[in-house]
Amino acid sequence: MHQPVISGTGVFTPSQVITNDELVVAFNAYADNFNAENADAIAAGDVTEMAHSSSDFIVAASGIHQRYVLDKSGILDPKVMHPQLRQRADDEPGVMAEMAVDACNKALVQAGKTAADVDAVIVAASNLERAYPAIAIEVQDLLGISGFGFDMNVACSSATFGIQAASDMIRSGSARAILVVNPEICSGHLEWRDRDCHFIFGDVCTATLIERKEDATGAYFEVISTKCLTQFSNNIRNNNGFLRRSRPDGVADRRDMQFMQNGRKVFKEVLPIVAKHILGHLESEGASPDQLKRLWLHQANKAMNDFIGRKVLGRVPEPDEQPNILQDYANTSSAGSIIAFSQYSEDIEDGELGLICSFGAGYSVGSVLLKRSC
Repeated sequence: MHQPVISGTGVFTPSQVITNDELVVAFNAYADNFNAENADAIAAGDVTEMAHSSSDFIVAASGIHQRYVLDKSGILDPKVMHPQLRQRADDEPGVMAEMAVDACNKALVQAGKTAADVDAVIVAASNLERAYPAIAIEVQDLLGISGFGFDMNVACSSATFGIQAASDMIRSGSARAILVVNPEICSGHLEWRDRDCHFIFGDVCTATLIERKEDATGAYFEVISTKCLTQFSNNIRNNNGFLRRSRPDGVADRRDMQFMQNGRKVFKEVLPIVAKHILGHLESEGASPDQLKRLWLHQANKAMNDFIGRKVLGRVPEPDEQPNILQDYANTSSAGSIIAFSQYSEDIEDGELGLICSFGAGYSVGSVLLKRSC
């Protein structure tokens, strides 16, 4: 048996930023156009008038101030309201693969390794650019990695489930080093015309290198253990898929073909599950919450993270104990907890413990207990 460690992380961040103020201007223009076009139906009570959004509303509801996206022009066009990404030829790198290569190279540099040291690529994300060939195999090819690759999807928990899969393969000896990559183009599955959620998501890609402890050449985080849980729920759902055209009502622009969420139920049902999961994970390893130097939580909503932090630690967390990055990145699905880990882990001292935790659609929860070694 081999001990898996995280020896490097990388983050690809798009160059384009949408502030709350910019987003609100576009949304309110769309709402005004909608209300004007449907004035008679609204007056008759057959259609509900669209309310305006505001920056204050967005911050109060989520804690988000801005988001990075691959294309802001389409999102901010009231006549489009979604990203517009160029159709690429089959012999060109896909968008996800391009993002992934950037993040992977950064992770390799941090770990002091090259693609020749890697045996496998796992692309774990909430949405995949295509059904096949696997995005992971394309990333493997672009990086020049010998070995294998595969895709997986557990929505917002894809990264932590990917880390568990990679860690298990390292432990068993079936691989020496694995890149877990999370290219999240969340702007593509967000309904930007829905006031309740139009501000939630952003785009990003993260990468994590998992390797054998004896092969690590610098500082690393030992993966003490991982713990995963799923419990079926329809409260977060996206009905898009390859069978869409086979449906008698196969409407391309149907609302449920994008991100759908019953936010109040999710808040009420998921948070107790997550807190219980984390506490159970710690207990199984003989660790207590007061031993945790840091919680790197899924970055969906500030109020959610504050609630979980209080439940796990038994008190209000200090800012550095439970860092948030969603104010800058928004919700980036599975990548959020990895961004937080990548940006807020250098100050962890030798022997100190930290825990990465993701949660979301499924319901799914994944946690990774780590110990720093310098």
